[in-house]
Amino acid sequence: MHIENFKIFTDLVESQSFSHAAKINGITQSAVSQQMRAMEKHFNVLIVDRGHKHFRLTREGQRIYDGAKQFLQLYDQLSSELQEMRKVVSGVVQLSTIYSIGLHTLPAYLKVFMQQYPAVNVHVEYRRSNLVYEDVLHNAVEVGLVAYPIRARQLEIIPFHEDQLILICAPGHPLAGRKEASIEEISSYKFIGFDQDIPTRKATDQIFKEYKLDIEPVMEFDNIETVKRAVEIDAGIALVPEATVQQELKQRQLCRLNIKGRRLVRPLAIIYRKGRVFTPALKQFIHLLTTRNLVQASEAAV
Repeated sequence: MHIENFKIFTDLVESQSFSHAAKINGITQSAVSQQMRAMEKHFNVLIVDRGHKHFRLTREGQRIYDGAKQFLQLYDQLSSELQEMRKVVSGVVQLSTIYSIGLHTLPAYLKVFMQQYPAVNVHVEYRRSNLVYEDVLHNAVEVGLVAYPIRARQLEIIPFHEDQLILICAPGHPLAGRKEASIEEISSYKFIGFDQDIPTRKATDQIFKEYKLDIEPVMEFDNIETVKRAVEIDAGIALVPEATVQQELKQRQLCRLNIKGRRLVRPLAIIYRKGRVFTPALKQFIHLLTTRNLVQASEAAV
């Protein structure tokens, strides 16, 4: 048995998908099936209950999975410790991020990180929030970057920034030129929101509920870029993270207002699967995210 056999097997068990395990490891589904059959032959046991409709391990298969996880964790820990002993920071950092963080918050950190550690390659996947969680739980990536992190038994969460939510409108809108507006005033105008499964939408809906406001968006979108474009053409107003509109504010394509009497924030966090062994490169990347507020520095420069 090679290390790769155990890695493919654990990915298969955790994703319960031959196609997903194949994608993670850059092989075909047929190769995943062959690896599992080779493992069954090697240990002379059945690993998967083929009489069950859904993917389910046999008792022996569960024991092999538990042992494989321990073995891989020890191997990763050994590799990490040897790199640290050699003071080597190289390799790949694999992360999955929601679009708003990936496009507007992450670039400043990546620039600094790549300057400090040119031997590290950072691979970034841009995903919807629910898919970031899937990527992390299925070991497709090492860490995920999300807003309004959701606690789960298999996940660890590290906060790293808070975005302020602000109200934006077109330059020709009646609210343009004002510095602030009350939450109640939002109900007087057409409102543009995110899709209902987007965490920021769930958060704003909760805020409106607190104020007993029944606000139905005239438009709903699944990403910040489309929301901004709709506001630019004066189709309505929107509540968005401040970091995502710096360029449009600078070019006077949008106007911003603070919420009167209340500071609304969107917490951002790093998520990773429990038991994850951090490589020296990943340790340094997370250290940068959690100790340097490059977001506020870049906003101040605008």
